[in-house]
Amino acid sequence: MAVSPVLPTVVLVHGAWADGSSWQRVIPLLLAADVAVLAVQNPTTSLADDVAATARALAAIDGPVVLVGHSWGGAVITQAGNDPKVKALVYVAAFAPKAGETVGDQVGRHEAPPALGKIVDDGAGFLTLSAQGWIEDVAQDLPEIEARVLCATQPPLAASTFGDKVDQAAWESRPTWYLVSAQDRIVSVALERELAAAMGARTIELPAGHLSLLSQPESVASAILDAVRSVAASV
Repeated sequence: MAVSPVLPTVVLVHGAWADGSSWQRVIPLLLAADVAVLAVQNPTTSLADDVAATARALAAIDGPVVLVGHSWGGAVITQAGNDPKVKALVYVAAFAPKAGETVGDQVGRHEAPPALGKIVDDGAGFLTLSAQGWIEDVAQDLPEIEARVLCATQPPLAASTFGDKVDQAAWESRPTWYLVSAQDRIVSVALERELAAAMGARTIELPAGHLSLLSQPESVASAILDAVRSVAASV
């Protein structure tokens, strides 16, 4: 009798100005496919802090992992993904620095997207995004009331994160998937395509804004499940 493959656990890493609830529409789709899921709650205070929080989540898991990152979370999984449990990486409109590179370096390589002009600096080292930025540029393909809720619940991002360097890029040694948000207005679409090509990722372009995980969860879950099946077939 054939033995069913062991499915990897999916670990989801959120982006800046967000928390684990970013994945609330993707998680049920993964659970419905009998895939174990864990959403990390990162403090977004530094790359090191976020990597440490992700590492704690990975330490609690037995068996292989598919590590998924959205936006800033891409930098986190690029570093944290060097854990030997991690067998594949999925980037969702995400940054993916190489060794010695920062998110700020990647942002600076392309024309600044509109939302970057709507960031609010509190003068104490932390950044938030204005309501206008949420409504017009980050959650533009969600109902306005949802964009306003995201604005009201956003945690601040330490400005210093833009200067934190990745030590070792996990995407250099693992299979990767990349979901480009073709209507992104906070991460450069040209950068997303550049990163996907550089890592040789299996690339899917979605006609979505930055928050495809909320506006098009079925497409995001489908890509994650593709990675899950690929890992299951190889272990």
